[in-house]
Amino acid sequence: MQPVKILEHFQNLPLQKHKGKDFLRIDEFNGEELMELLHLSAHVKQLQKLGQPFQPLQGKTLGMIFDKASTRTRVSFEVGMHQLGGLGMFMSGKELQLGRGEPISDTAKVLSRYVDAIMIRTFSHSYVEELAEHASIPIINGLTDLYHPCQALADLLTIWEHKGKLKGVKLAYVGDGNNVANSLVLGAALLGLDVRVATPAGYEMDATIVAKATEYAKQGGGNMMVTTDPIEAVMGADAVYTDVWTSMGFEEENEVRLKAFADYQVNEKLVAAANRDYLFLHCLPAHRGEEVTTGVIDGSRSVIFDQAENRLHAQKAILAALV
Repeated sequence: MQPVKILEHFQNLPLQKHKGKDFLRIDEFNGEELMELLHLSAHVKQLQKLGQPFQPLQGKTLGMIFDKASTRTRVSFEVGMHQLGGLGMFMSGKELQLGRGEPISDTAKVLSRYVDAIMIRTFSHSYVEELAEHASIPIINGLTDLYHPCQALADLLTIWEHKGKLKGVKLAYVGDGNNVANSLVLGAALLGLDVRVATPAGYEMDATIVAKATEYAKQGGGNMMVTTDPIEAVMGADAVYTDVWTSMGFEEENEVRLKAFADYQVNEKLVAAANRDYLFLHCLPAHRGEEVTTGVIDGSRSVIFDQAENRLHAQKAILAALV
């Protein structure tokens, strides 16, 4: 890909049509629009590697509300805003007046007069939807219990970089039908990937989300398959993805989950069913020896650190497009 001077032509990019929009779910954007975001992510990444400045957000401020612990989300958004010429402001949910009972509608209206966008990482997705309803600035979902759209965009960027395409790529997700799986599957289906999901009984993805993904797959030319058999999901896969078995907020279920997911570890035996040049992905943090073996996650097919880095570039694209 040849270097491009995005800053000079930014006003002419089709992504300007998204200015002021929210990013609460990845499927708020259609397949064509997601590819626009991925192209911008790739260009922004290239510019950074070349040392070329890209600062369309000079003078802009991102308010970052955190109700959940974070490494990648906080650092990538804060650094991303700095690289875009703006400021990322960390705000602990416990330290805001929200933590003392202020209505989220009041917080949304007040912050809309101070900052240019809000990124929130919290528990309830309905909480984020309420924030967006009352705010007059873009709201970006940094993670909820139901969705993790920024992670999914970085995941798709990573697969695209390594495979050179997305349409037709066979993507297997093995493990908990959680927020990461929800966003990954919706985005992959919109972009025409062949998606296979293997979860234990009782830990399936939300049925409404599966139905949406199945419809998106039909429209995008891909496929959607749900199974309880990890081997069936991974057979012939180009990319194998897993996540922790116990997400934040579910710690009290840990012992029960360890037993339920015992047969869903991504290990050498399982990935032997994938294509020889498969990619291994994990959103991190990982529990080596639980959902994945050390040999797989630290092996030659693992792209977990490319994936983590791409959070920065994908989120910079989101910020540039919306703000």
